[in-house]
Amino acid sequence: MAPDRYDHLRSTDSEDDDGIYRVVGTRSNSVTLLRVTDGDGRRAHTGEVITVPTDALEAFEPAENPDGNRSIGRRVAGAARNIYWSLRNAVESLVDSPLRTAAGLSLFIGGRFGGAGTGLPESILSLIALGGLLLLVGVATGRL
Repeated sequence: MAPDRYDHLRSTDSEDDDGIYRVVGTRSNSVTLLRVTDGDGRRAHTGEVITVPTDALEAFEPAENPDGNRSIGRRVAGAARNIYWSLRNAVESLVDSPLRTAAGLSLFIGGRFGGAGTGLPESILSLIALGGLLLLVGVATGRL
């Protein structure tokens, strides 16, 4: 039986080290694996990708997810680090696109706070604010 995506495997070949691979793709005749640990079983971003024919999978055995054995402290620290880098990238994207950022801010602020003297219905102002917010999110995430 072929493994499913996100399953973890380890080579049973004595000449291979103890690296763990995550299944990242499956086809009818092959499985694509991404190496996710070093030889000592520590999480590593190796970038090593291999494709194994389905009939050669007998040289692999199921393995534990290397992310599942991290302490709560390391998981919290990792989450905090991810939040920091996500916010930093979002701010850099907003700064790198000043015209789109200014347009998004103008639409959001105008729709949210500037409707008193315009005579526009509240629903239209809400749509304008939503459009500005979506424009800001698009720029911050690098989609626009």
